[in-house]
Amino acid sequence: MTDQRVARWRTASCGSGWVPCGRAWDAVAISPLGRGVDALAVLRISPRRGYPVLADHVQDVLYVMVPPGTGHLAAGVPGVRVLSTGAELVVPWGPHGSPAAHWVSPPREDPPPLVQAAELADVLQRGAAPSRPRRAAS
Repeated sequence: MTDQRVARWRTASCGSGWVPCGRAWDAVAISPLGRGVDALAVLRISPRRGYPVLADHVQDVLYVMVPPGTGHLAAGVPGVRVLSTGAELVVPWGPHGSPAAHWVSPPREDPPPLVQAAELADVLQRGAAPSRPRRAAS
């Protein structure tokens, strides 16, 4: 979280609101947030590609939108909660959001591309992390 982002949240004129899950998408809630970011990196899903992904920096949760009716494929994975029909999610109405509802990757198309739930669940279940350069031994 950058100082610039925090300043935008404080001065933003946009708000947020509740959106029902299970219609346009299910949401896979991943804790901690960094674990979800790592899973998206393994899947090579960049925030610049328009996949709807929300961060709740207050609760340290990343919400990844998957096709409706498929979120259950991630149920049972430790640290994962699925929001589908009957659940609602707070989403920002503008580009900046708030600490509790910030677009990491705002949807850019209608309908937006969605992450495949089975692939996301597989990466989370395996506990895979993105490959990072290793430090040379000293």
